[in-house]
Amino acid sequence: MSNPNLAEQIDQTLSPFAKGISDCIFYSIKVQSTEIPIVVLGLSITAIWFTLYLRFINIRGFWIAIKQTCGFYNTHSKKGNISHFQALATSISGTVGVGNIGGVALAIGMGGPGAVFWIWIAGFLAMSTKAVECTLATKFRIVQKNGETLGGPMYYLTQGLAFLGWRKLGKSLGTLYAFAIVIACFGIGNMFQSNQAYAQVSILAHELNLTDYLTATSFGLTMAAIVGLVIIGGIRSIASAASAIVPTMTLLYLVSSLTVIIVNAHEIPSALKLVIHDAFTGDSVQGGMLGVIMIGFQRALFSNEAGLGSASIAHSAVKTDEPASEGLVSLLEPFIDTLIILMLSSLVILTVAIPNGLMEQGYQGIELTSAAFSYTFSWFPIPLAIAACLFAFSTTLAWSYYGLQAWQFLLGTNRWTTLFFQLIFCVAVAIGAVADLNSIITMADALVFFAAIPNLIGLYFLAPIARIELEAYLKKIKDNDLAMKVKTLITEM
Repeated sequence: MSNPNLAEQIDQTLSPFAKGISDCIFYSIKVQSTEIPIVVLGLSITAIWFTLYLRFINIRGFWIAIKQTCGFYNTHSKKGNISHFQALATSISGTVGVGNIGGVALAIGMGGPGAVFWIWIAGFLAMSTKAVECTLATKFRIVQKNGETLGGPMYYLTQGLAFLGWRKLGKSLGTLYAFAIVIACFGIGNMFQSNQAYAQVSILAHELNLTDYLTATSFGLTMAAIVGLVIIGGIRSIASAASAIVPTMTLLYLVSSLTVIIVNAHEIPSALKLVIHDAFTGDSVQGGMLGVIMIGFQRALFSNEAGLGSASIAHSAVKTDEPASEGLVSLLEPFIDTLIILMLSSLVILTVAIPNGLMEQGYQGIELTSAAFSYTFSWFPIPLAIAACLFAFSTTLAWSYYGLQAWQFLLGTNRWTTLFFQLIFCVAVAIGAVADLNSIITMADALVFFAAIPNLIGLYFLAPIARIELEAYLKKIKDNDLAMKVKTLITEM
């Protein structure tokens, strides 16, 4: 399993095939000397359209989403497996990964500081796409006799389009989506996570002279074993783990980042000025302003996965009879992922890495973020390594569930086929830490964005249903709140 020669042979054999798939899926059009991937353009247009179509639901529903997550509106439903908070935690664990630490550094390296502004804008717009996806996923989910739920794009594409009279189209799109997610879950949500987690831990081990006690094999097997113990319990076990890990890792990263930012607070005004200037001039990137916009949108949408539909699989397991209630809760996911965590990462780089010339020293990705942390406090790579491992572990847990749901859609819910998938998934976690499988990960990452194609087609067909559900629920909440105010007023008289 740890034979590097075999890994290299596999990588070399698959390299042309993987590159071909990636080039097809990320096919770009050239506008004013800027290469724009079609899939990124599609995701961006969808986020803008749904924000307008739903009359800025990302603003109107934001406070209700917070209250819903905190249990203010109790649905008292027997259908579903997890609470609103657990659904949100599970979906955040799937989107918040090591890319949130290193991905923004790559965006700044490619598009300059101005990319940060467009990352924030894209995160704000993506909230609306999530609301549509998760409303539909909850509405068209299937609740089995044992109480377990089956949901996500493969089900709302199949069931929703059949409801509209497009049964064959729905079945085709749902099957296409499920196939892409099954393959993709082994890349973006599995091998890449264990690989990057080991990379960060190995850097820390080297600094602490602990390399003799940490090998890629031992790390991979340990992570695979822990993942296996959690995922064998299904969505309830995954949600319980996610609801404990997500607040911990978010708080750890938030405190660490804010400490660095506060220490370097004198750099904030010049950093923000540079962001705004670069955002509207694009001086740091070929293609000017359009180029920096697309780099910012690409980083944000790749991070929060709005339009890919993956997170809606977790949201569909929620205990509720009101589909729109979970659609509103999902608004918080891009907000936390993009507008908070990516913002913190970007400010660390803008206030430390850029002023002190760390980018010119050859650092990039997660290494640049780590260098910015250690530049402020030499021991800060320790909490960063812990956060990276928690991010990677939680993302792996979430994607094990996404992959399993797609697997069951294709092959059924048989107990043995389920266990077979979970076993393969855990083996892949171990392999990811050990082997250099760049081509497999490239192919899997490309396929997850291929999944966006059938999902986006379905979303446009089903958008009126989502809007009806959301508006009806908002009216219900408004009426209930008004009734409560009248009742309180009468009581006080």
